[in-house]
Amino acid sequence: MSSIYDTDLPRTPANFAPMTPLAFIQRTAEVYPDRLAIVHGELRQSWADTYARCRRLASALQSRGIGRNDTVAVMLPNTPPMVEAHFGIPMAGAVLNTLNTRLDPEA
Repeated sequence: MSSIYDTDLPRTPANFAPMTPLAFIQRTAEVYPDRLAIVHGELRQSWADTYARCRRLASALQSRGIGRNDTVAVMLPNTPPMVEAHFGIPMAGAVLNTLNTRLDPEA
């Protein structure tokens, strides 16, 4: 049975906003710029700083001709650069391929 909330309520900016990872980081950097985004050892990085670093990564990739439908492979441990790759590479329009050394060679 449908809910009354599913009837006669078209999607509008007031009641529906898709949340993509890129929209998430942009919004979080705007709403919570000084909150901690990354804690790694002695490193403490805010959402504003993380967003800025991701944008710089995207810009660097684009300046090297990497863009829509290109694949960027990275082999990184779970560290801040991996977090930045998860946002920065899609910002450039590319697809992220994370390599995991713990997988078997066939994978």
